[in-house]
Amino acid sequence: MPSVRRVSHELLERQGLTTVFGNPGSNELPFLAELPDGFRYVLGLHEGTVVGMADGYAQATGRPVLVNLHAASGSGNAMGALTNAVASRTPLVVVAGQQVRPAIGPEANLASVDAPALMKPLVGWAAEPACAGDVPRALAQAVFEARLQRRPTYLSVPYDDWSADVDDNALAVLDRRVLRAAVPGGEQRRWLVEQVASARRPALVLGGDIDSAGRFDDAVRLAERLGGPVWAAPSQFRLPFPNRHPLFRGVLPAGIAPVSAAFEGHDLVLVLGAPVFRYHEYLPGRYLPEGTRLIQVTEDAGAAARAPMGEALVADPGAVIDVLLEALDASGAPAGAGAAAGAEAGAGAGAFRPVPEPLAAEGPGLHPEQVFAALRDEMPEDTAYVVESTSTNAAWWRQMDLRRQGSYYFPAAGGLGFGLPGAVGVAMAQPGRPVVGVIGDGSANYGITALWTAAQHRVPLTVVLLRNGTYGALRWFGGLLGVPDAPGLDIPGLDFTRIAEGYGVRAQHVGGVAQLRAALAETPDHPRLIQVDTALTTPS
Repeated sequence: MPSVRRVSHELLERQGLTTVFGNPGSNELPFLAELPDGFRYVLGLHEGTVVGMADGYAQATGRPVLVNLHAASGSGNAMGALTNAVASRTPLVVVAGQQVRPAIGPEANLASVDAPALMKPLVGWAAEPACAGDVPRALAQAVFEARLQRRPTYLSVPYDDWSADVDDNALAVLDRRVLRAAVPGGEQRRWLVEQVASARRPALVLGGDIDSAGRFDDAVRLAERLGGPVWAAPSQFRLPFPNRHPLFRGVLPAGIAPVSAAFEGHDLVLVLGAPVFRYHEYLPGRYLPEGTRLIQVTEDAGAAARAPMGEALVADPGAVIDVLLEALDASGAPAGAGAAAGAEAGAGAGAFRPVPEPLAAEGPGLHPEQVFAALRDEMPEDTAYVVESTSTNAAWWRQMDLRRQGSYYFPAAGGLGFGLPGAVGVAMAQPGRPVVGVIGDGSANYGITALWTAAQHRVPLTVVLLRNGTYGALRWFGGLLGVPDAPGLDIPGLDFTRIAEGYGVRAQHVGGVAQLRAALAETPDHPRLIQVDTALTTPS
């Protein structure tokens, strides 16, 4: 009779989960025994780094990825990184090692009592099989739940289960498929098309799910057909629209009042692939201007249910884009009053907006705009950027020109530690595409061990380390909150070139624009870190 381990390995192989990101403890070793030849194990030196790498990898491939963690302590270390994966709706399948079954009740060392409860506030589904024979089925459910919900799942498995035998019924799970169709029905379709087609001044808000689903170019077609302005949803983790397109108005501010102000004068706001809305700064006001309707289209039923205003349709935003394009094209009518209003404001489709000259720093160090201008000019147009430098956000969007799908990744929940590991994961998933991690010195320390994994796998990744010696975003936030004298905001004395070299990554410290551009023009086949001293700027 086959073992639980053998059936589980075959299930994972058939489902395409053959890359395993992990940091093993004693409870995980029995699962890793006899791992088939086609599997690849990617070791991370901290559980948060493991999840960050898997998050980037899964986002870049668009497929579920297996994460192997230790019990309570290891899973706890990973929870900060999991917040980003949850917010970006990344389909991670987390399998954690549990103590042997007789040792769980007495709370032996390395036991996780009520393991699913530890993770349930975060993940979409969490379980521990009631018996060894149920492990393959439960593992399949974890995979299917992650795929269907596009959210991490968690399965705790006592390590003595892996060597247990299963009967022939367990093999039935190997041939399972679970599919989902989320195209709006006839009545829903008619209602949605009528609302959009009759709007005089429509506005479009796009979420990261549009880019995740590969509908970047289709969103451009829809926006140009509607002719109204386009925003990215607040707290954006992916870029769903070219940022220098003449219809693009930028990322919506993450406050109630400024979001409402942005929609002033629009009779319809159509939100595709985003929650409504992920506010951050508490800036109270009306949710929407008088006379403005909002329609949200999302696959995330939870996001639709918790929204405080508007109407929601739980459906595939990509399918809705197809429906609207088909209806608008079939009507043969002009894009409507929204397009006319956009043209009057110089916002219609046409030439992309030019990039302004980068600002120069006053004093030592480069202005971040000078760094980003160098990236824009020297890196290939299809470069994917993984960004974790919040204090330079305004400078980033002033200088970058991103026109390709999958060009931008950002920690979805704002949890630091995604940037470096995420960049490693994206680069491993797309070895033929240039990948740059743009990382602040404050955030780099949260995921610094990812450099070791990059070196071991010889990942062709460029890390541009922006060093300003402080937590810049916190200084800005201190001003907003009236707390100018908070302690613990400065981090002097960090030399990331020496840290990187200690992990096996080549590194250099550049002092000027010419030296930076020369360094970026090189195309090495190994990971490298470029440290740049920069002036302090604010996110907006």
